[in-house]
Amino acid sequence: QERLVESGGGSVQAGGSLRLSCSPSIRTVSRYIMGWFRQAPGKEREFVAAISRRGDSLNHAHSVNGRFTISRDNAKNTAYLQMNNLKPEDTAVYYCAADVHSYTDVPPTSGYDYWGQGTQVTVSS
Repeated sequence: QERLVESGGGSVQAGGSLRLSCSPSIRTVSRYIMGWFRQAPGKEREFVAAISRRGDSLNHAHSVNGRFTISRDNAKNTAYLQMNNLKPEDTAVYYCAADVHSYTDVPPTSGYDYWGQGTQVTVSS
């Protein structure tokens, strides 16, 4: 069973930036479409962003478009989520996810196979 290891969460003030990282512990990240999701207290988990295996196709949720950027470095076996201009409503637990079975042109927003343990992001006003 694949394990995804996340890092980079923390607390920042509104307008600040954070970068999350995610690496699989068993197989190489190049095998997977990678995604990021988040879950705020009392809310359902929601899609944030996803990236194709080669990094040539991106998909960002409207709520983060222009502020967050997903990327990957297959040589470093890592996927990233750069979060700029953070807002208090971005406060949530952020989860990395990996999709091994999809081969769509646009990275999917659901149906991921493996999940990280989650990392807390807190944005204060």
